[in-house]
Amino acid sequence: MTADKLDDLFPAPSLLPAMLCPQRYPGNFPEAIAALRHALKDNHIKHHVFYTEEGLLELNHITHRALALYATGASGALIEHFYKLDSTLQRPVVDPPEVITEENFIEHLSDDRYYAAYVAFFMKSIDKKGSSATLDEYIFSKKYNFIEGRDASTQPAMLIRFFASILHPFMQVGYGTKFGIPGMVAEGLAMASAQKSHRFMFLPSSLFEHDHMNVVEEANTQVALLPLNIKSPIAPPELDQPKGNHAFSILANIIQDPQFAPEEIQKYINALKRLVTERSADIWRYTEQWTIDLSQPGEIERKIEECIWTNTIIYAIGGWSKEKGFTANLFFMHLVTSSLCLSSMLSYLPRDSQVILLRAYFQLTLAWWISRGGPQLDVQGFLNATDPVPSSVGDVPSNTKQFLDIIQSGHTHPDEHLVETQRALAHFSSLYGGRPKGYFKGTELEGAEALDGSLFLRAARLTDQYISHSSWSETFEVY
Repeated sequence: MTADKLDDLFPAPSLLPAMLCPQRYPGNFPEAIAALRHALKDNHIKHHVFYTEEGLLELNHITHRALALYATGASGALIEHFYKLDSTLQRPVVDPPEVITEENFIEHLSDDRYYAAYVAFFMKSIDKKGSSATLDEYIFSKKYNFIEGRDASTQPAMLIRFFASILHPFMQVGYGTKFGIPGMVAEGLAMASAQKSHRFMFLPSSLFEHDHMNVVEEANTQVALLPLNIKSPIAPPELDQPKGNHAFSILANIIQDPQFAPEEIQKYINALKRLVTERSADIWRYTEQWTIDLSQPGEIERKIEECIWTNTIIYAIGGWSKEKGFTANLFFMHLVTSSLCLSSMLSYLPRDSQVILLRAYFQLTLAWWISRGGPQLDVQGFLNATDPVPSSVGDVPSNTKQFLDIIQSGHTHPDEHLVETQRALAHFSSLYGGRPKGYFKGTELEGAEALDGSLFLRAARLTDQYISHSSWSETFEVY
């Protein structure tokens, strides 16, 4: 690959593609951009996306950390330091047995020996069609998800692959769309194609039966998508709350459903494959009840917000108990960081594919939540135990950090998940920190009316406090 081609694949980060994308912190100086691009390009040339032969969980996080550091104002020296450190874990790119073409694309799915070949395939597609058309065709079309006459184990299931490995292909592509880096879009799509952990099906084929828009629907869609346009005058606080099933109400209904009672789901704890094999239809029934009405102005923005709040309460309130306090759960943490990618990803997709993405993402959120024991969400207990404001007059206590302090302390932590998580929570606070108590009144989740925008700072402080009392190897609880 020529140097010019590599530069085209990994350019300097672009302007934000959507209004709801996270802003970058001050500090994006030329030396930081140079260090970032070096890390992205060098990693692309040298390293495989998986650094064990199994290809599950042991994933190359180099690009995620580098971009999170860059976005939060870290220096070029720090980006370079962690690139060198993270590189010691990786394995080299493997030369594929053959090239990937349209004809053999499905044949070699799940074979990580073909990772580099899939990267090359998607780079050609992006160069020819662009990132939007490539994403829409290979992730959201029925052709690359369900083929008539094949059993579940041999379906291409690209959307399921996209969300496998704790959402990492989705996040890799999401970083590419957020920063305008086509090379990362190609890497994420190749990761989805080559990884082996898609082994279970949890989405119905009916999800891919697109309903074609007429002229009126097209006009309604453009209104619904206005908040994704960076020039849109619509701000988050100005959107009305139309009637419909809120994501919180779906959580409440599952909590109250006897078939998902703690004693019933005990057998599914740490067994996502068994859960989706036996209960995916039941979970999908709840997913379908979640209202997505594109005739409502600002609906896409509203659904993004619901996903963000839902994932944050699952992580923060679901990770807290009166007996044990707070535990930072690795799986729930990825729900938080992945939701940071929704706005940029949705801005690249047409209307039908946006709905597919939102429903599939929400289905996976519910499945992960249930498979981790479906923690009861004691909203009021959590709020009573976590005070977001200093409790004393005068000097601010040392345990009441604000977001800038929290982000800075995450820069130098050895685990790359920390800075990603705190960046996500800080951004959510910038968007929704002004939500008052009572904003969620009318949803069916017990205690939701007491929630306000302080949730994100509470979650960030709990995460920071948990990390400060845990060693590197024990930082995140893996169930």
